[in-house]
Amino acid sequence: MIVGAGPAGLAAAIAAKQHGLSYVILEKGVLVNSLVHYPSTMVFFTTPELMEIGGLPFVSPNDKPSRLEALRYYRRATDTYQLDVQFEEPVEAVSREGDGTFLVRSLPKHTAERIRRARTVVLATGAYDFANPLGVPGEDLPHVSHFFREPHMGYRRDVVVVGGKNSAAEAALELYRAGARVTLVHRGEGLGESIKYWVKPDIENRIKEGSIRAHFYTRVTAITPEVVSVDGPTGATALPADLVYLMTGYRAETALLRSAGADVNEPIFAPVHDPSTFETTVPNLFVIGACVAGKQSGKIFIENGRFHGEAVVKTIAERLGPGQ
Repeated sequence: MIVGAGPAGLAAAIAAKQHGLSYVILEKGVLVNSLVHYPSTMVFFTTPELMEIGGLPFVSPNDKPSRLEALRYYRRATDTYQLDVQFEEPVEAVSREGDGTFLVRSLPKHTAERIRRARTVVLATGAYDFANPLGVPGEDLPHVSHFFREPHMGYRRDVVVVGGKNSAAEAALELYRAGARVTLVHRGEGLGESIKYWVKPDIENRIKEGSIRAHFYTRVTAITPEVVSVDGPTGATALPADLVYLMTGYRAETALLRSAGADVNEPIFAPVHDPSTFETTVPNLFVIGACVAGKQSGKIFIENGRFHGEAVVKTIAERLGPGQ
């Protein structure tokens, strides 16, 4: 049983087919659900060949593939290998029986709760659906979001972007070019070094010329429907805000791990696991992709997470043998 139809989960399914193992992928949304929710104009940092799975070539005329190209590629991979993916079927719990098998409880969209049995479970649930909260009043207001998708909504509006890494920089630039009045707020002394090399000089120049206002060494203290209250080197300030984007990063979801009895490293929300096999503290329960790193999900990308599934399936195949 593979939970999650992102690049890591798809790679695990391809490996399962190649090893003669029976499998099914349960996906709570659509194919590569996280990528669907990336900004519509996003360009990946990596090159096409580093996003390939199952040996299927990722052909692109561009040095850096776009979100649209990636979606097309993973659809093609799913069709090429005729992968068994059940969409809109979120997994609610995983439990281990006395005989070592797992019960996987899911909620398909149009039918009643379903319970499946599996000898092994591979969690490939990513780390994009659960944002790192700021923990300030007003964070849950309707005009506040931890996800940036479309800059047009900011046209002629005051927009506050919180964060200092890649997602914050790209959101600020796209909003500015869509006609928004953008203010960037970051608790650090400056922009992160990991920002894409073609984005960093752009955002730095826009800040330098004043096109995008920036407040560094500044933290958000509260959000209201009209303003974002911040505290920085010059003291407390209220920033006008029609829209607020909290680009504060994401973390892996741990509910399924806990339901199965797996140990979790609490400070970073990461599963305790064997780094060579990706097996958790529960025998035959594996984790792959971004969910391996928990809150430090920025350490796992498609280009390295795509190999996790192959390693896991190799271990499973050695234990079970073909045709299982």
